[in-house]
Amino acid sequence: MTPADLDRVAENEHRAYDFPWSRGVFADCLDEGHECWVATAAGVVVGHGVLAVGVGEAQLLNVCVAPDAQGAGHGRALTACLVERAEVAGAERVFLEVRISNRVAMTLYDALGFREVGRRRNYYRTETGREDALVMALELRGEGD
Repeated sequence: MTPADLDRVAENEHRAYDFPWSRGVFADCLDEGHECWVATAAGVVVGHGVLAVGVGEAQLLNVCVAPDAQGAGHGRALTACLVERAEVAGAERVFLEVRISNRVAMTLYDALGFREVGRRRNYYRTETGREDALVMALELRGEGD
């Protein structure tokens, strides 16, 4: 992701989510040095992902695919890319939160090896109130590695 991608990233985010991140949040992520990646199809940004890496851990902050590009493997490719970047950076595990209503995302994360490790009550806003998030983690290094 580069500053030139931000308008399209924000557009995709707003089309995909009821409570999207703003363009400014993505600009801040770039400024902070987070791993910010895009997926493209026919030269158009169709998805994006953001990863924060700390000492021994990484947090998958955002993965989004434009609604009209979903189902083509972009989310899987973005998530796999971000996991690889976490591993290269030396993270031992990757965490993420996902809405309990987002079964498609949970299925993807499960297929990539993420496992539920907790729940955050009332974490996400909804049109009618709040919704829990599942906390999922992927272990990148086994004991003794």
